[in-house]
Order: sequence, then structure tokens, then C-alpha cells
Amino acid sequence: MPRTLSTMLPGHECIRVVPLYQPQIQQAVAANLTYRGEALVEAAKVFAIFWGQSWTDNADARDLAAAMNKFFSDILVSSLIDQLSEYNVPGKAIDHGSFIGSTVVTANAPKRSVSDSTIQTVLQNWISNGTAPQNDKDTIYFVFLEAGIVSVMGGSRSCQSYCGYHSNVDSIYYAVMPFPGCSGCLGGLTVLDAFTATSSHELCEAITDPVPGTGWYDDTQGEIGDICAWQFKQVDGYTVQLEWSNEQNQCV
Repeated sequence: MPRTLSTMLPGHECIRVVPLYQPQIQQAVAANLTYRGEALVEAAKVFAIFWGQSWTDNADARDLAAAMNKFFSDILVSSLIDQLSEYNVPGKAIDHGSFIGSTVVTANAPKRSVSDSTIQTVLQNWISNGTAPQNDKDTIYFVFLEAGIVSVMGGSRSCQSYCGYHSNVDSIYYAVMPFPGCSGCLGGLTVLDAFTATSSHELCEAITDPVPGTGWYDDTQGEIGDICAWQFKQVDGYTVQLEWSNEQNQCV
């Protein structure tokens, strides 16, 4: 991500977010991800949660959710995951993953905004009551917010400071995908392409650095996706973000 993002987000939140699009964004600078010794996700099991009534009531939203489900099914067995194998370490090998399902949750949906602490609480509740499957060391939950709902993390807000993020609560790994309802999170893309691009960014980061800053990380540039933010390619017909390669010393 651009270094200027550190002035937009308090603390160390910049290590886990997709920044806003910036016209004429600079190319990635030299980086070197180093392994900090903690968890990696070896065979990602992605479960998607679409939170809000519109995911049920609105035909376009239903189609978008279905498209994202197919995206995860396809991308988790694609070359995007293959390229992450350079970040294998002894005893931990990154391999293809699987999409294990999705659900729409309408209960207690936010009306205007939702904080990260609230998402952590409801996610734990969804897991405990069976709305979402029990997590293991490879599970990543993607929480999609409906149009018009603002994500709030540490005082920063989606469409003002970021377009998505990943984090953890204890051993639960998750990503939050606000609806890309602003130019800063669309960057000229369609809504679907913006969602797949942001989701690919957070997926690769959640695999290589599931507890932010404790897996593969660069102290200056951040995580594998941060270094290459808003640079894209096509994989199996999907718009995905480039990711940093230590081996090639560039975004690939």
C-alpha cells in the first residue's frame, strides 16, 4: 500500500487493510517479506457470510453473492494460490484450499455502520450457534456487508480510509468486505471486480499472515498484498490483485 496510508490509519491498522484507490498510484517499491515465526494457513477453508436483508431481497445482491461464492470455489484451486508456495516454511506448506460454503444472515444486521469489535462478537456467536461452521487452523471467514453499511475499525471508516481488511480474534481468522459503494473502492472497476480484487488481496494476506504482523511481513511495506495494492491481473477470468514475490522481487 502507499506509505501515505500510515497517516490515514491510527496505530498499525495499515498492515491489514486494502487502501483506497489513488489515481496514478506508484508502482511497488522494493520490499522483503520476512517470516515472523507464527501461523500460516496451509489449506484455506473459506466460508462466506453475507450479512444483511438485501442479500436475500435484492436480485442484484443475490447474483453478486452467488458470483462471489463461485469466485472462492475457483480461486482457491488456482495459480493465485500456487504462487504463494514460495512462502512455505519447514513444517508449513501452503497448498490449494476449498470453499466450504456460505450463508445469509439477516438477524441484527447493522443499519448504518458496524465496528470491528461488533463483528468479532457476532462472528463468535455465529460459530457457537452453528450459523457458521466451527473453525480450525485453516478456516477463514469472509463477512460481506450490504450496500450502505460503513465498516468502522479503530476510528477509521470504509470508503474514507480503507476498502477491506483481515484480522483475527483469538484463533478465528476473518476478513471484512464492505460494499464498494464509492469511487475510492471501485477504482474504475465493476462492483464484482472490486469485490474479487479486494477479496484476493485479503485472502492471500490471511493465508501468509493470518495474525497480522506475525507471519510473512515487511516492517515498512506491510503484508504481501499491501505492497502491490491496486495492481491487477486476470486469473481464471477473475480480476485479482498482484501479490509480492520475494523470489522475483516484484509484484506478480
